[in-house]
Amino acid sequence: MSSHYNPYVSQLRLPALLLLSLLLTAAAVSDRARALHNSSLVFDAHIHSIEREFYHGGDIGQRKADGHFDLPRARDGGLGAMFFSFYVTEDYYPGRFETKQALRLIDACITQIQANSGVIEVAHNATEVERIHAAHKIAAVLDIEGSFDLDGDVLVMRDFYRLGLRSMQLSAHNWQSNYADSCCAGTFKWNGLNDRGRAWIREANRLGMVINVSHASDDAISQAIDTSTDPVIATHHGLRQVNDIPRNMPDWLLKKLAAKGGVIGFQIGNEFHNRKVFDWVTAHAGKPFWDTKAIHDRAPMSIFEIDQIAARGFPMVGTSAPDDLKLTVDDWVAVVDRAIQMVGEDHVALGTDFDGGPTPPKDMHDVSDLPMITDAMLRRGYSEDRIRKFLGANLLRVFRQITEKH
Repeated sequence: MSSHYNPYVSQLRLPALLLLSLLLTAAAVSDRARALHNSSLVFDAHIHSIEREFYHGGDIGQRKADGHFDLPRARDGGLGAMFFSFYVTEDYYPGRFETKQALRLIDACITQIQANSGVIEVAHNATEVERIHAAHKIAAVLDIEGSFDLDGDVLVMRDFYRLGLRSMQLSAHNWQSNYADSCCAGTFKWNGLNDRGRAWIREANRLGMVINVSHASDDAISQAIDTSTDPVIATHHGLRQVNDIPRNMPDWLLKKLAAKGGVIGFQIGNEFHNRKVFDWVTAHAGKPFWDTKAIHDRAPMSIFEIDQIAARGFPMVGTSAPDDLKLTVDDWVAVVDRAIQMVGEDHVALGTDFDGGPTPPKDMHDVSDLPMITDAMLRRGYSEDRIRKFLGANLLRVFRQITEKH
């Protein structure tokens, strides 16, 4: 394991047996589902695309033997566009290294995308997403997760916008910030947003920046919806009626988000949608997966020492929970269907969180398995139009409204 950023370290090649297993899994998808999937814009609202390479070296253009994401597997899965998310982990917060780490990760994102320019390209608006997709490449929307570093500072937001970012998470990840409450920080400092947080939202609206409300508290999300003149997006979420945890969205809040034109991206992991697996993970870890107390208690250290600690967590690939506890892909689609029954088919989207820690449904391994979702939706009786909306059309519509209003 490398303890520092080295983008030139070579990666492992995919073992032949694993490749055969993946091919057999892919063959299980019906011809109709695969044709529909491949003819649709598959636009994922949240994929962790850079942390492995930042911490351990390598190239996103090379097929990996582990983790959920690389460009070859993304193409196997029919991915056409994604929020190319980078995560400034809580490890960098106590020493106030978050802004520097965000800049390092932006550099890593752009470097990797440029090195694979024949396959992937940065998109700044919906028209660019469509152009890149039409060229048979993957459109990448740069997105920051863990915006604690901003402190609600609109000047830093403008700088990130100029560097190409078009999506920013409203709150800190699982940590108390100085402008917006997190769902999982333990305490609520602002009862939602303070004046700085509301100014942050107004500036995001002016710039044409997506406001990503995942990880924010219920009150912060509600107040963001009220303050924003644009729809907001919950990029990787679940339903609290299915699993009653603060990271998931209650019905009243989902209805409010949809009424303003927003969309909810459904995270792929069992932890969000399956109480049995959530309880199994909590029991084996001895704490909820958002607990960050150990980071609060660390002694001061350099950013390079922090890199060595943060590197141990990537790629985040979920748990080894027993298969008999896991949801099937059909069970996962049933969760999406609950949201459709509440707010309609125009407000749901895909937001897998691949390589961000989810335990995918049974028999689903990585981004190459996305056609399994289309197959499950066809089995459920969904129309092709509804499936295309979920796979990407809804997210593209809202992304256009936000980024092309000027």
